[in-house]
Amino acid sequence: MQSEHTPMGEGAANAVDAVVEKAQEVGAAVAEKAQQVGSAAVQKAGEVAVAVRDVAAEKAVQVKDAVVKGAAAAGKAVAKKASAVKKAVAKRVTAVAKKATSKKAAPKKAAKKVAKKVAKKVSAKKGALKRSAKATAKKVNRKVGAAKRSAKKVAKKVTRKVAGKKSASKKSAKKAARKGGRRR
Repeated sequence: MQSEHTPMGEGAANAVDAVVEKAQEVGAAVAEKAQQVGSAAVQKAGEVAVAVRDVAAEKAVQVKDAVVKGAAAAGKAVAKKASAVKKAVAKRVTAVAKKATSKKAAPKKAAKKVAKKVAKKVSAKKGALKRSAKATAKKVNRKVGAAKRSAKKVAKKVTRKVAGKKSASKKSAKKAARKGGRRR
Protein backbone atom coordinates (compact mmCIF):
# COMPACT_ATOMS: atom_id res chain seq x y z
CA MET A 1 0.00 0.00 0.00
CA GLN A 2 2.54 2.57 -0.98
CA SER A 3 1.51 5.89 -2.36
CA GLU A 4 3.38 7.90 -4.97
CA HIS A 5 3.99 10.74 -2.53
CA THR A 6 4.94 8.79 0.62
CA PRO A 7 7.74 6.26 0.65
CA MET A 8 6.10 4.34 3.47
CA GLY A 9 2.64 3.00 3.85
CA GLU A 10 -0.45 5.09 4.61
CA GLY A 11 -0.79 3.61 8.13
CA ALA A 12 2.79 4.46 9.04
CA ALA A 13 2.34 8.04 7.81
CA ASN A 14 -0.78 8.41 9.95
CA ALA A 15 1.10 7.04 12.97
CA VAL A 16 3.92 9.54 12.46
CA ASP A 17 1.40 12.37 12.11
CA ALA A 18 -0.30 11.29 15.34
CA VAL A 19 3.05 11.19 17.17
CA VAL A 20 3.99 14.65 15.87
CA GLU A 21 0.59 16.02 16.88
CA LYS A 22 0.92 14.52 20.34
CA ALA A 23 4.45 15.98 20.73
CA GLN A 24 3.13 19.41 19.79
CA GLU A 25 0.34 19.14 22.37
CA VAL A 26 2.81 18.07 25.05
CA GLY A 27 5.17 20.92 24.09
CA ALA A 28 2.37 23.47 24.31
CA ALA A 29 1.28 22.07 27.70
CA VAL A 30 4.85 22.21 28.98
CA ALA A 31 5.27 25.80 27.78
CA GLU A 32 2.01 26.81 29.43
CA LYS A 33 2.96 25.12 32.69
CA ALA A 34 6.40 26.77 32.63
CA GLN A 35 4.78 30.14 32.15
CA GLN A 36 2.43 29.52 35.09
CA VAL A 37 5.29 28.39 37.31
CA GLY A 38 7.36 31.40 36.26
CA SER A 39 4.63 33.89 37.04
CA ALA A 40 3.95 32.21 40.39
CA ALA A 41 7.67 32.37 41.22
CA VAL A 42 7.79 36.06 40.31
CA GLN A 43 4.75 36.76 42.46
CA LYS A 44 6.21 34.85 45.42
CA ALA A 45 9.57 36.58 45.03
CA GLY A 46 7.82 39.95 45.05
CA GLU A 47 5.99 39.05 48.25
CA VAL A 48 9.25 37.89 49.84
CA ALA A 49 10.99 41.11 48.78
CA VAL A 50 8.28 43.22 50.34
CA ALA A 51 8.36 41.16 53.53
CA VAL A 52 12.16 41.38 53.78
CA ARG A 53 12.11 45.13 53.15
CA ASP A 54 9.47 45.59 55.86
CA VAL A 55 11.43 43.47 58.33
CA ALA A 56 14.64 45.38 57.56
CA ALA A 57 12.90 48.72 58.06
CA GLU A 58 11.37 47.50 61.32
CA LYS A 59 14.76 46.28 62.54
CA ALA A 60 16.34 49.62 61.66
CA VAL A 61 13.67 51.41 63.69
CA GLN A 62 14.28 49.08 66.63
CA VAL A 63 18.04 49.65 66.47
CA LYS A 64 17.51 53.41 66.27
CA ASP A 65 15.17 53.31 69.27
CA ALA A 66 17.67 51.26 71.27
CA VAL A 67 20.50 53.63 70.38
CA VAL A 68 18.42 56.68 71.28
CA LYS A 69 17.47 55.05 74.57
CA GLY A 70 21.16 54.39 75.29
CA ALA A 71 22.06 57.95 74.42
CA ALA A 72 19.34 59.28 76.71
CA ALA A 73 20.60 57.09 79.53
CA ALA A 74 24.17 58.29 78.90
CA GLY A 75 22.95 61.87 78.91
CA LYS A 76 21.19 61.33 82.22
CA ALA A 77 24.34 59.77 83.68
CA VAL A 78 26.41 62.72 82.49
CA ALA A 79 23.92 65.18 84.01
CA LYS A 80 23.90 63.24 87.29
CA LYS A 81 27.70 63.25 87.40
CA ALA A 82 27.79 66.96 86.63
CA SER A 83 25.37 67.77 89.43
CA ALA A 84 27.38 65.59 91.83
CA VAL A 85 30.57 67.41 90.85
CA LYS A 86 28.81 70.76 91.26
CA LYS A 87 27.62 69.82 94.75
CA ALA A 88 31.10 68.62 95.74
CA VAL A 89 32.63 71.85 94.49
CA ALA A 90 30.04 73.91 96.36
CA LYS A 91 30.82 71.99 99.56
CA ARG A 92 34.53 72.50 99.06
CA VAL A 93 34.13 76.21 98.39
CA THR A 94 31.94 76.73 101.48
CA ALA A 95 34.39 74.79 103.61
CA VAL A 96 37.28 76.90 102.34
CA ALA A 97 35.28 80.08 102.87
CA LYS A 98 34.46 79.09 106.45
CA LYS A 99 38.12 78.40 107.14
CA ALA A 100 39.12 81.71 105.61
CA THR A 101 36.60 83.71 107.62
CA SER A 102 37.54 81.99 110.86
CA LYS A 103 41.25 82.91 110.45
CA LYS A 104 42.91 86.22 109.82
CA ALA A 105 43.74 88.09 106.55
CA ALA A 106 46.64 85.86 105.46
CA PRO A 107 44.51 82.72 105.12
CA LYS A 108 42.05 84.63 102.90
CA LYS A 109 44.62 84.50 100.10
CA ALA A 110 44.92 80.76 100.57
CA ALA A 111 41.13 80.46 100.41
CA LYS A 112 41.09 82.40 97.14
CA LYS A 113 43.79 80.08 95.73
CA VAL A 114 41.83 76.98 96.72
CA ALA A 115 38.65 78.47 95.27
CA LYS A 116 40.45 79.12 91.96
CA LYS A 117 41.81 75.55 91.87
CA VAL A 118 38.38 74.13 92.55
CA ALA A 119 36.85 76.32 89.85
CA LYS A 120 39.47 75.10 87.36
CA LYS A 121 38.75 71.48 88.27
CA VAL A 122 35.03 72.04 87.88
CA SER A 123 35.44 73.64 84.45
CA ALA A 124 37.76 70.80 83.37
CA LYS A 125 35.24 68.18 84.50
CA LYS A 126 32.42 70.07 82.76
CA GLY A 127 34.44 70.02 79.53
CA ALA A 128 35.11 66.30 79.89
CA LEU A 129 31.43 65.63 80.48
CA LYS A 130 30.48 67.67 77.41
CA ARG A 131 33.03 65.80 75.30
CA SER A 132 31.76 62.43 76.50
CA ALA A 133 28.17 63.46 75.73
CA LYS A 134 29.22 64.54 72.23
CA ALA A 135 31.07 61.25 71.70
CA THR A 136 27.98 59.33 72.79
CA ALA A 137 25.82 61.31 70.38
CA LYS A 138 28.28 60.58 67.55
CA LYS A 139 28.19 56.87 68.35
CA VAL A 140 24.40 56.92 68.30
CA ASN A 141 24.34 58.66 64.92
CA ARG A 142 26.87 56.20 63.50
CA LYS A 143 24.85 53.20 64.66
CA VAL A 144 21.62 54.61 63.28
CA GLY A 145 23.34 55.32 59.95
CA ALA A 146 24.79 51.80 59.85
CA ALA A 147 21.36 50.29 60.55
CA LYS A 148 19.82 52.36 57.74
CA ARG A 149 22.58 51.36 55.31
CA SER A 150 22.20 47.65 56.14
CA ALA A 151 18.43 47.86 55.65
CA LYS A 152 18.96 49.50 52.25
CA LYS A 153 21.49 46.81 51.27
CA VAL A 154 19.07 44.04 52.17
CA ALA A 155 16.28 45.67 50.20
CA LYS A 156 18.57 46.09 47.17
CA LYS A 157 19.73 42.47 47.32
CA VAL A 158 16.19 41.19 47.51
CA THR A 159 15.02 43.31 44.59
CA ARG A 160 18.02 42.16 42.51
CA LYS A 161 17.26 38.53 43.31
CA VAL A 162 13.61 39.01 42.43
CA ALA A 163 14.56 40.65 39.13
CA GLY A 164 16.95 37.77 38.38
CA LYS A 165 14.27 35.16 39.08
CA LYS A 166 11.79 37.07 36.98
CA SER A 167 14.05 37.10 33.93
CA ALA A 168 15.03 33.44 34.49
CA SER A 169 11.39 32.33 34.55
CA LYS A 170 10.68 34.34 31.40
CA LYS A 171 13.69 32.76 29.69
CA SER A 172 12.54 29.23 30.58
CA ALA A 173 9.03 29.94 29.29
CA LYS A 174 10.43 31.33 26.01
CA LYS A 175 12.76 28.36 25.66
CA ALA A 176 9.91 25.90 26.17
CA ALA A 177 7.80 27.78 23.63
CA ARG A 178 10.65 27.65 21.09
CA LYS A 179 11.10 23.93 21.60
CA GLY A 180 7.40 23.37 21.16
CA GLY A 181 7.56 25.44 17.94
CA ARG A 182 10.39 23.32 16.52
CA ARG A 183 8.43 20.12 16.91
CA ARG A 184 5.59 21.34 14.71
